[in-house]
Amino acid sequence: MQKPDSDERFYVADEAILGAFFKLSREKAPDKITVSDIIKAAGIARSTFYNHYQDIPSLVAAVEEKTIHDVFSMMEKFHPRNDLDICRSYFLSICRYTIENPFLAGLLSTPHGNDLFEKMLTMLHHYVTDTTSNSSPNEHTREEISYVITCAIGSTVGVLHKWARDQFDLEPEAIADILSQVFLSGMLPLLS
Repeated sequence: MQKPDSDERFYVADEAILGAFFKLSREKAPDKITVSDIIKAAGIARSTFYNHYQDIPSLVAAVEEKTIHDVFSMMEKFHPRNDLDICRSYFLSICRYTIENPFLAGLLSTPHGNDLFEKMLTMLHHYVTDTTSNSSPNEHTREEISYVITCAIGSTVGVLHKWARDQFDLEPEAIADILSQVFLSGMLPLLS
């Protein structure tokens, strides 16, 4: 059920529900979280939960959409110009977001995916298509550039997968440095 933008209580309650879901995701798998768990952790009434979401699957779908939106918002702001600081800042944002979003961290650390990855791949395809169709390459074709961007995205997901599987054994700054070096030494020269 949607409420008007002016209803601040709706948004405060929604943030409490999402916060409770993320907190509980650190302790148990999303398919094991119940409405009772959410209302207890969020400190809300059961009716408040149902004013926001039909059930746990609809909450999970909303969390997936929020995660996808957050990741792609970060991607759209990234415009490297062969600058280590810009790349490092971007990758550090993604690393911190991954640690702070236990839902995404849990998905990255498991060997099997779910609907989120299918949605993300679809959005990645659209992102790469839009990015390359609006570019004016000098030395490389748009198709070559689209594969380079796809490779950069894939390698980032691969590194985040390993990092999540290793229970975030390295600091986010170390992972951001690794990703920046890989991007700057291998990918960016092809995009120049």
